[in-house]
Amino acid sequence: FVPDYNDIISTKPYTVDFLGLPLIHIRHVPLMEAGNAFIKRAMDIVGALLCIVLFSPIMLAAAIAVKLSSPGPLIFKQERVGLHNRTFKMYKFRSMTVQKASEEVSKWTTKNDVRVTPVGRFIRKTSIDELPQFINVLKGDMSLVGTRPPTVAEFKQYQGHHKRRLSMKPGITGMWQAYGRNTVSDFEEIVKMDLNYIDNWSIMLDIKILFKTVQSVLTTGGQ
Repeated sequence: FVPDYNDIISTKPYTVDFLGLPLIHIRHVPLMEAGNAFIKRAMDIVGALLCIVLFSPIMLAAAIAVKLSSPGPLIFKQERVGLHNRTFKMYKFRSMTVQKASEEVSKWTTKNDVRVTPVGRFIRKTSIDELPQFINVLKGDMSLVGTRPPTVAEFKQYQGHHKRRLSMKPGITGMWQAYGRNTVSDFEEIVKMDLNYIDNWSIMLDIKILFKTVQSVLTTGGQ
């Protein structure tokens, strides 16, 4: 009898000493180490501050355009599920006309959605609507690079290994956004990309993903 441990054991098990007793960790997660976690958090804080300063003219222009395009709040706050299954409010520039709370929950955005304003369509295409998420990073809700944060409705459908995506902070960008956004649409494949990132995290990997994301936004308009 050969059990299938693929969903339990990663490709990098490692041993530790616990009071003289050798133990085998069935999964090696680099960010569980205090030093790595500190480095990533420091990168997040410095990177978010630099991006807020760098993109402040664009954010100011977007804020004015959103306010003039339609009545309603400047920032749209959507409840997402983050680290250790905790919910948080993810910030975006509002790109749609104001709706009733019941409609926001029951109606998903579709292609050529009439609720999206002309300004909203532009800031979505260029990913400008996501710039307020740097505030989420400063607050500690998100990371510059991480897994995709599910909505509460999506999280309720998670099973088994899906929940391991929430063993680290969600990111503004990640493996799928950088390398699979235009080619990978299958949910299980997206999950595999996130889990691969968790198991193989490194500073260099984060830097590569950030540069690839910038390249993708500049060449495809964020689509």
